[in-house]
Amino acid sequence: MAAPRLLAICCSFLCHCFRSRKKDTDDAVLVKESNSTDSAPSLEMNSASGKIPASPLRVPPSPLRVPPSPGRFSMSPKLDRIGSVHLTMRQIARATQNFSPSLKLGEGGFGTVYKAQLQDGQMVAIKRASKEHSDTLRSEFRSEIELLAKIDHRNLVKLLGYVDKGNEHLIITEYVPSGTLREHLDGVYGSCLDFGQRLEISIDVAHGLTYLHSYAEKQIIHRDVKSSNILLTERLRAKVADFGFARLGDTESGKTHVLTKVKGTVGYLDPEYMRTYQLTPKSDVYSFGVLLVEILTGRRPVDSRRSPDEKVTIRWAFWKHNNGETEDLVDPQMKETMDVKTCNKMLDLAFQCAAPTRVDRPDMKSVAERLWAIRAKYLKRAGKE
Repeated sequence: MAAPRLLAICCSFLCHCFRSRKKDTDDAVLVKESNSTDSAPSLEMNSASGKIPASPLRVPPSPLRVPPSPGRFSMSPKLDRIGSVHLTMRQIARATQNFSPSLKLGEGGFGTVYKAQLQDGQMVAIKRASKEHSDTLRSEFRSEIELLAKIDHRNLVKLLGYVDKGNEHLIITEYVPSGTLREHLDGVYGSCLDFGQRLEISIDVAHGLTYLHSYAEKQIIHRDVKSSNILLTERLRAKVADFGFARLGDTESGKTHVLTKVKGTVGYLDPEYMRTYQLTPKSDVYSFGVLLVEILTGRRPVDSRRSPDEKVTIRWAFWKHNNGETEDLVDPQMKETMDVKTCNKMLDLAFQCAAPTRVDRPDMKSVAERLWAIRAKYLKRAGKE
């Protein structure tokens, strides 16, 4: 009788020791994603169509290895423990001056992004969901914070916290001070990005997407890669932002997700994804190919103000490139003398990424490797190494 009684006492003691304590979570935390209004807004659709001329080039295997990923993944924290910034709605209202229009950084499908200064002086960004769409945006809100909680990389915007209370849904991220890539291509800040800066930004974005596809705890497909979702630091290093449309990928290689709705931005959308509703990481690769052409030309992917032959930038660029007119493609804002060989290599890569079918596209890891090799040769020619 003594042994069973002793065992019962021990079990009771252990249960008491390991019982989890409830934590009061009155309100929550903050996040930043600067999202300027795009000429081609993010959208979702039930059907779409689009064709891009196929690149005649196939993807050769790269013998180079991409440099070590700048950030390592961390195991997913529980959502009630996310971040380092914990605020009440009253504190958020004070930090944003009651959501003052003067502090607005951008606006997107999810809502509005505000710049905010905390009591300790830290700058953050707060994305506030539109109240009139509160119920319909709840799933996107939860998806974004759950996916942001899984990532930790210097080329991806970092989640600091969130608020999910009543009809208030806010995401709090790090503040990235130098605006969006699209704003820089538009000359909003006065100075023009030179070729070297554009190449470094391309590599940063490729690293961020490589991490999402290959090194995060679970594969993540961004689904809305575009220039207005690329934020730049003071040193013009790039961070991929806005994970509202992101989805977890399939851990088994070659598997696809069949979705009922297509989401993304006009001009960047993978035509095969639009046609088949099958989502894979290669859809991000397609968007990156379009982005690479945008970075080199400075043109938006779709520009209705231009002549019919030039409205769809990637078609126009493909035609020019095929006819040996690469110099006509380069953003005229760049005053420097361009290395045509380097531009041709970047365009070859861009058109392979934007191939109409996913089987002809490289994966993001290979893209990053090839961009790194292009950078090495460019620096060598320029005598910068």
